[in-house]
Amino acid sequence: MGQTAIFITGGGSGIGRAVAVHFAARGWRVGLADISAAGLEATKALLPPGMATTHVMDVRDRDQWRESLDAFAVASGGRLDVMFNNAGIAVGGPFATATDDEIDRIVGINLVGVINGARAAYPLLKATPDSALVNTASAAAIYGSAGLALYAAVKFGVRGLSEALDGEWARDGIKVRVLMPSFIDTPLLDSPVSGTNYSARDSVRAAGLEFTPLDAVAEQVWKAVQGDKLHVIVGKTARRLAFAARWMPGRLRRRMRGGIA
Repeated sequence: MGQTAIFITGGGSGIGRAVAVHFAARGWRVGLADISAAGLEATKALLPPGMATTHVMDVRDRDQWRESLDAFAVASGGRLDVMFNNAGIAVGGPFATATDDEIDRIVGINLVGVINGARAAYPLLKATPDSALVNTASAAAIYGSAGLALYAAVKFGVRGLSEALDGEWARDGIKVRVLMPSFIDTPLLDSPVSGTNYSARDSVRAAGLEFTPLDAVAEQVWKAVQGDKLHVIVGKTARRLAFAARWMPGRLRRRMRGGIA
């Protein structure tokens, strides 16, 4: 069927950019999707010539999904080995003070956008042998934290969707993976915490938590596609959280009542 191919949302920065560079370096054709045209061009400039197509799109728009994947399928010869559903935003702060717009945006982009991507990519994934759907969730999908209620809610939704599709799509030969990284130093953390004058990055630093390098996340996405793990937990904070959720739930509950914001 030709050259192996990956389609990446949120490809204009952060994890999406790092994964694009990682896969392109291994000879994969890359479809880059993002709402930022400038971000897409910046990522494309990091890849070998002729390896990538760019698609300006909003993951909430189903028509744009179909148009972008149709265009990518022309470039890839109808092949889609990996759909990387990665686009997302961050919203932090007390749940009670969240605005209607903040709620609608984070649900629309982080959850509905992932659902849209999975639905739109399904025919191409099914037609490509040994394909994979990789959805970006978060360590927030391991246990919810005070100050991150909305973010945890949508990321738990992404985790639940991934677990369900892992069961449904196995018969179609489609692997499903859910990425759950700890905090990554990306533009996502520039988002202000609702009702405050500080950013999510400031909150992470104040809590004494580490940032996981982007290269480490990209390497784990590569290994996830090659391997057989459904849950891809990346970074020290995420691993500690998963351990505590399983073995020390009471202690974790008391700690989370303080939150990070």
